[in-house]
Amino acid sequence: MPPSSPQSMTRAPRRSRPVRVADEIKQWVVEQDLQRGDRLPAEPEMIERFGMAKGTIREAMRILEAQGLIETRTGPGGGSFVGEVSAERARALLGNYFYFKNLTIADIYQVRRVLEPELAASLAGKLTDAQLAELEELADQFPDPPRSAAGERAHHVGSLEVHARLASFADNELLGFLIGFMSQILSDLTIYRRLYNPPNIELWRKGRECHQRLLVALRDGAAEEAREIMLEHMEAAEAMMITQEAEVQRRFMAEQRLGRL
Repeated sequence: MPPSSPQSMTRAPRRSRPVRVADEIKQWVVEQDLQRGDRLPAEPEMIERFGMAKGTIREAMRILEAQGLIETRTGPGGGSFVGEVSAERARALLGNYFYFKNLTIADIYQVRRVLEPELAASLAGKLTDAQLAELEELADQFPDPPRSAAGERAHHVGSLEVHARLASFADNELLGFLIGFMSQILSDLTIYRRLYNPPNIELWRKGRECHQRLLVALRDGAAEEAREIMLEHMEAAEAMMITQEAEVQRRFMAEQRLGRL
């Protein structure tokens, strides 16, 4: 038997029939311009329409239901209906993809430095008084510097809530989703790697100052100033988080050495 070629070794695995049928059903839903809550055809019609066995259609529907694209209701008036994936569920599914990836603080901030200043500039002068008040309340959750690891952890998560909420106001839904996702995985990474210990008063001070200046620029409609403040915030936070990450790694290695003594 001849050796496998590099192309054959890297070829994507063949998709199962139910997965292919699930894609066909999604395409059909788009072509029919069906919206959330619209009823899908009954199973016999689906079998006839897609020319597949009952088991294949049922498995394809289960795949779509797991993805949140189909909702199944029982009882009178039940059946299968077009669903809609929430932003929270989409972030959770995407987070699963990155779960085993070795993401670093630098990786995350490389994206944040590009996206978040543009978001800030795009929203300057466009937020309502209610939206600004909500952001101010989030930004003022921690008026005093954290004095414990638990306080630092709460501060990290709370600070990222400001960015996630700002992202939710974006007119560009893709931009808002990506920034919200970045905030979520950074929050998870902070907790998972214990990057909140020891407390970092300088990080608290700089973050609080930048948030306050940013809110003024957003209220005043100063787009370029908002962009510059957010970029400054991203750069300072990245530097301090990388230092924090290195300190955690140093302590871990020291503990490992002591454990071997």
